[in-house]
Amino acid sequence: MYAFVAPGQGSQTPGMLAAWLRDPGHAERLRRWSEAADVDLVHLGTKASAAEIARTENTQPLLVAAGLLAHEALATVAGPAEPSVAAPGPAGTAPGSAGTAPGSAVVAAGHSVGELTAAVYAGALAPADAVRLAAVRGRAMAAACAETSTSMAAVVGGDEPEVLGRIGELGLYAATFNGPGQIVAAGAVEDLDRLAAGPPPGATVKRLPVAGAFHTPYMESARRTVAAAAARTPFLRPTGALLSNADGRIVSDPDDLRARLVEQLVGPVRWDLCLDTLGRLAPDVTVCLPPARTLAAILRRQLPGLATVFVNGPRDLATVRKRLDAVRERLDAMPEQPAPVRERLDAAGSRTAPATAPEEGRAHARL
Repeated sequence: MYAFVAPGQGSQTPGMLAAWLRDPGHAERLRRWSEAADVDLVHLGTKASAAEIARTENTQPLLVAAGLLAHEALATVAGPAEPSVAAPGPAGTAPGSAGTAPGSAVVAAGHSVGELTAAVYAGALAPADAVRLAAVRGRAMAAACAETSTSMAAVVGGDEPEVLGRIGELGLYAATFNGPGQIVAAGAVEDLDRLAAGPPPGATVKRLPVAGAFHTPYMESARRTVAAAAARTPFLRPTGALLSNADGRIVSDPDDLRARLVEQLVGPVRWDLCLDTLGRLAPDVTVCLPPARTLAAILRRQLPGLATVFVNGPRDLATVRKRLDAVRERLDAMPEQPAPVRERLDAAGSRTAPATAPEEGRAHARL
């Protein structure tokens, strides 16, 4: 079994796509995605300043595009290839897909907007659609940020019940759970100032350079915009095990996946639960997709027993592919290829999500 994990906002760096664009195929692909998403990804990935790529409307499609540039190169082991160059897969699966069930050998997870990248690796979404949705999402969230003065702050350390109690006491939201002792609070700027002035016992508070209170009800206008765009976007049944940011469970229903990706804008990201599921599955190798450094450091810190490799640029692909091919050769030698994942899921306990009603994902009361 192998896993692919995609980073979220904050991982971007200036010039992060320059090395990829030396390949004419990657350059052409990025131009197509730019046209589909109505954003100049070539400029953002090569010449744009740190300030320009930090803008929410630019960061999100840029990060998804970066993660997907590795997709075709890894497609023979990762799952579906680019729709424009792949033959149609079996009915109900992505073009180029092997057509395996969600119990197959691929696991995919992405942090926040990275969940769109992960959906492509799991065979549920076409690359161009993922970049387009990321652009819609980024623009909508940037517009929502302009409605009210909000932001986010990392709360590191402390006892979780006390941390959550203090966040709720100040009228803030627990927006992201990154792991033990790593909760991100979000809400009005003045309330975050109060949190910084009076942090929970044993905790430190660090303001984050973001435009607003992501993953909270402050993003409701963005949720409506993304919901309309997602309704027009075809989602397929995942051919790999796709872990949901909502609860760390495996999502297998296309409509449920669509609803979860939309509701993620106003609900907390439970990356801690995604990592918990990933640790229980114990993949033979986990690939951190570009830009990979931050995410690779988190995985090594929180799941030190996990075998990880990272892709930051095209030069890393040969090493990663060699590792993935070795796993594939072992799986091909097994009489039933899906069995390793099923056995690990059984050992970890059921982690498959039931279909979620759209309104259920919106329950995000102050804690």
